[in-house]
Amino acid sequence: MKKFPIIFTGAGPGAPDLITVRGMKALEKADYILYAGSLVPEAVLTWAGDRAKKASSAGMHLEEMVGAMADAWDKGLKVVRLHTGDPSLYGAIAEQMMRLDQREIPYEVIPGVTAAFAAAAALKVEYTVPEQSQTLIFTRMSGRTPVPEKESLESLAAHKASMAIYLSAGMAEQVQKILAATYGPEAPVAIAYRVSHPEERIIVTIVDRLAETMADNGINRLALIIVGPFLEMGKNAKSLLYDRAFAHGYRDRA
Repeated sequence: MKKFPIIFTGAGPGAPDLITVRGMKALEKADYILYAGSLVPEAVLTWAGDRAKKASSAGMHLEEMVGAMADAWDKGLKVVRLHTGDPSLYGAIAEQMMRLDQREIPYEVIPGVTAAFAAAAALKVEYTVPEQSQTLIFTRMSGRTPVPEKESLESLAAHKASMAIYLSAGMAEQVQKILAATYGPEAPVAIAYRVSHPEERIIVTIVDRLAETMADNGINRLALIIVGPFLEMGKNAKSLLYDRAFAHGYRDRA
């Protein structure tokens, strides 16, 4: 019996047409799709073929997930494990892959569009600002799942780089306090709620009103908090790349 590698696929931030072409084709060919039901919208599953069996992993623990994928693989089915965003970021795929390795089951990974990039598109901004910030930090607050002390939000925010804070909407007051001490209470901050979904809301406020704004809008989950120099000066910045006086391998100095 021919068997196919299990395919871990990033579903993108929510909009069904923001999945990659490769991910879409994997869904079209799949016989069994195990998807993160608490986060992946049903609309993304419209790419699946009529014959595909779909199962949500929302109520499963790790061994159940791996067991379901392994059983389907053993039957010769084409299996897709569908994660939200990009599976490499807060996707908990490493532990799944380790157990597949233990069972000697092959797998592949298809990347996806993470919410921070969909949020930048919605905001029409560039995270990397010449001479202001050339670093984008993806991080989260420590909560039920701890964060290493050396990667605390306080220590990362001290860099004042562009930052996308995941999985922290329920701790807005703590985030506000930390950002106020580093970026300043009057610094602009963006809230990207369910970005690319039909319910998308993008709200720009100041750090000192972050918790209040989120509470007023009933946002306590499924939102990114985004902060950095790009919100103030991004569109006024000028890069060397397109400066007429800057020569490079494809263009002589004007």
